[in-house]
Amino acid sequence: MTTKHSVKVSILGEEYTIRSDVAPETTKAIARYLDDAIRDVMHSGKVLDTQRASILAALQITNELFEARASAEQTADAMKALSADVRRWLPPAKRAV
Repeated sequence: MTTKHSVKVSILGEEYTIRSDVAPETTKAIARYLDDAIRDVMHSGKVLDTQRASILAALQITNELFEARASAEQTADAMKALSADVRRWLPPAKRAV
């Protein structure tokens, strides 16, 4: 059973209490990251409405997630290919799958 932690965070000056099984430090870091992303959108000068800035920041963060997943998948594929190449050089008894 995981322990739920209550953590107070501030996003755009609003305090929120988050209950999560994630470590409190991680929850605070995530909230800071989101706050920074929203503020970056707002400081771009193109968006002043906080709701719109929040949505645009969420889209940017989601794009980062998709890019990271694609990169991880490419790395995993490269590791599989490398493993297959190395396996050919091993003696037959050592070529476990």
